[in-house]
Amino acid sequence: MAPDRKTLFLEGSIPRALVTLAIPIILANLLQTGYQLTDAFWVGRLGASAVAAVSVSFPVTFLVIALGSGLAMAGATMTAQYVGAGRQDMVNHVAAQTMLMVVITSVVFGALGYVLAPMLLRLLGVAPEVFVGALGFLRVSFVGIIFVFMYAMFQSLMRGVGQTRIPLYIVAGTVLLNFLLDPLFIFGWGPVPGLGVMGAAYATLVTQAIAAGIGMLIFLRGRHGIALHWRAFKPDPVYLKRAFFLGVPGSVELSTRALGLMVMSFLVASFGTLTIATYGVGSNILQVITIPVMGVAMAVATLVGQNIGAGNIARAERITWLGTAASFLILSVLGGVAWLCAPWLVRFFIPDDPQVIANGAHFIRIMCLAWGGIGVQLCIVSAFRASGNMLGAMIIAMVSQWMIQFPLAYVLAKHTTLGADGLWWSFPVTNVAVALISLAWFARGSWKTVRLTEDDKQVAEVSKEAMIEEGGLR
Repeated sequence: MAPDRKTLFLEGSIPRALVTLAIPIILANLLQTGYQLTDAFWVGRLGASAVAAVSVSFPVTFLVIALGSGLAMAGATMTAQYVGAGRQDMVNHVAAQTMLMVVITSVVFGALGYVLAPMLLRLLGVAPEVFVGALGFLRVSFVGIIFVFMYAMFQSLMRGVGQTRIPLYIVAGTVLLNFLLDPLFIFGWGPVPGLGVMGAAYATLVTQAIAAGIGMLIFLRGRHGIALHWRAFKPDPVYLKRAFFLGVPGSVELSTRALGLMVMSFLVASFGTLTIATYGVGSNILQVITIPVMGVAMAVATLVGQNIGAGNIARAERITWLGTAASFLILSVLGGVAWLCAPWLVRFFIPDDPQVIANGAHFIRIMCLAWGGIGVQLCIVSAFRASGNMLGAMIIAMVSQWMIQFPLAYVLAKHTTLGADGLWWSFPVTNVAVALISLAWFARGSWKTVRLTEDDKQVAEVSKEAMIEEGGLR
């Protein structure tokens, strides 16, 4: 990390630091949705069975990716704290060992997923006409999961050192390449045979492999804050054990959210096709509007981690409060706009169905005025992760979905006169309740006692020396 960026992140204007980090992350997240949109566009040309094959495969692969993402959280957290502490040697060590752990984990998950794919699809009750396409798509996805994990880890480690522009450039290139490869692999051209729905999976596999390869090359060249050497990949059992147990709560948290999406879908499905369509449109809109605050939350995580590593606990707290306030304001304003424009938003996704437009607008207007609570929760949880308090983030996720939203949605929908409206009202109530819980927990200050770099006996001395080192981190 360049000296001027290090000074900005540890001593400079907090709003400027947040904006510097958040904007490239937001743009990368927007581009990342290009993968899904491109696949949906081309696969949609194959018919309903092909679309269904991709749709039923997504929750399975999402769950597996969520299980492995805790390792990325652990690596990014420790990287950020060691950057703040001035420990470039440990930044490089953490990066190499985390990449090693991610590769091993992804090989295990990929192999298990490939073998168990038929059983998983049968458990989901996939229709016979969809089964073959879904199995092919799922198996190719599991083969490529090593590249998905490696690139996700590259992004996380880059964020940890405060470098968010390089991943943006890579995502932009791979999204464009995926747009070109999708029709080529799906429909074929010249000597390239058409592979149908499996072609979309192969296109993603190729682009993710290229992205992962570029990421590793950047690490090995060592010009952007992390420098790896092949000898650094020799397993360090002490670190691997520490990172594993730090990452497990993060994996549980994301898996809880992934399973939550599946369970909520089952509950919604019990109300029929119109409710399913309404929920689908509302979920798509919710996914899009959270992209800006996800960027802010990731920027908060990087800055909080680096400042905790440097011993700037008070500054880390100010960063969290400012990021939380900004996220609350952004989503509250977007909520007001969504309330006014609800029918037009739904019509963008489903232009010719008056019932879905009316019901979708009703759903959006119920939940949108509490969107600010989502921004609060995302930033507080990011600060907990950045401090190394993964358990707190996990508990908030579990309380949010399994103790508040699902019981509330079930009771309101099934045991009151609200019916499907009970599902929709569970969203704002949950958002407000979890935001208040998160704020109260953060205000207690227990997160301030966790500092991962203190496990190193020399960290205090090195932190002081780092302040006068010429050139800072390279």
